[in-house]
Amino acid sequence: MKPAETYILNQPEPYQSMLLHLQLLIEHVLPAVDLDYKWGMPCYYLNKRPICYLNHRKDYVDVGFWHTAHLEEKWQVYLVSEKRKVVKSLRYKTLEDIEDKTFMAILKAVASFENTSFLK
Repeated sequence: MKPAETYILNQPEPYQSMLLHLQLLIEHVLPAVDLDYKWGMPCYYLNKRPICYLNHRKDYVDVGFWHTAHLEEKWQVYLVSEKRKVVKSLRYKTLEDIEDKTFMAILKAVASFENTSFLK
């Protein structure tokens, strides 16, 4: 088993279910992605470029995206930056918080910038 998969399976509930659900959505929307384990968390790459990571923090799951500087304003309202220069993320406290359509739309939008710089 890959270290990224082990990370997900070792998380307590409800975070394990949330991470598995997000993993399913990511791999459904972007079937060509590669799952790797970097910086102590699962990271997804598209054509060897980082797209997003999954991380369990305290009482939420954090899905971080690198190419958020290029996203339309309508998607920015969903993202948290917390003083980070490049990465912004979606945060979920429960499985019910995950809005599949919104998540998949943001993921597709971020992936469309895979060949551009992280910064605008």
